[in-house]
Amino acid sequence: MSMGRVSAVGEVCSALLNKKTQDPAVFETEESMELKELRQKPHLSASSINDYLDCGLLYKLGRILKLQPEIRPDALEFGSIMHRVLAEFYKHKLEGEIVPLLDLQILFEAWWRKATESGPELTYKDGKDAEKLLQDGKNLLFAYYRKLPRDDFNVLAIEEPFRFTLPYLPIPIIGVLDLVEEDESGAIIITDWKTASKSYSEEEVNKNLQLTVYHMAARANGYRDREILMRFHCLIKTKAPKFEEYYTTRSEMDEMRAMKKIRHVWRGISKSVFIPNESWKCKGCSYRNACDEWFKEEDQSL
Repeated sequence: MSMGRVSAVGEVCSALLNKKTQDPAVFETEESMELKELRQKPHLSASSINDYLDCGLLYKLGRILKLQPEIRPDALEFGSIMHRVLAEFYKHKLEGEIVPLLDLQILFEAWWRKATESGPELTYKDGKDAEKLLQDGKNLLFAYYRKLPRDDFNVLAIEEPFRFTLPYLPIPIIGVLDLVEEDESGAIIITDWKTASKSYSEEEVNKNLQLTVYHMAARANGYRDREILMRFHCLIKTKAPKFEEYYTTRSEMDEMRAMKKIRHVWRGISKSVFIPNESWKCKGCSYRNACDEWFKEEDQSL
């Protein structure tokens, strides 16, 4: 990168990130500090519940034994940085400003280069490298920016932490809502940002457990008497990058099914039931060597 390019990147990043605001929904708050403390105590989250359902051994290695991941997947880092860029876009929208596409792309580039040039080496999927993924990121932001509805939704919060409890569950469920908005009719829109390699089906969106947990969180944290719509904003890393928007709702029965499933997940965890599940996800697992070692161990408790 040329010195002129470095200077331009630095100026744009400084302009975006040094902007101050007192809005409690934007920068770190007492609630987010509380969330950090809660993460040190027994809890469940949408991601931990899904980890256990995907593979009990994955949950044990990462969340009980707290082993360091053996690899640093490119997709995880890519998705995290894209999430941060979109959060910046909406922090400025909250203040009545629309960040230009080029500024978002420059911000992505700065964070991506920092991620790829520091810390453990990234593990890239076949045919990918840092430069190709940098271009993918810029192209995805172009697709997002071009297709993003120019609505008049009122931004209520960005990255809003939550905590709630369920009957017969002795620990709380915690997490963060990426984006909370209110539409013209007064309905609450809960948006979760995703990067994916393919489009979602209608059934996948309607049965997504994470969105059900977020719906329950919204109802438990001040929006019980409001209409709540759930939404994925999905940036899809296909050959021609694209952005797709998926809306869905949740019924009382959806919540009842989720609550029972969550309670049984906790029952399995509390009884140390960690059954491995071999699937297509094993190929990208961060604990493949630890998993192999587990299978080699003699069972002492049978």
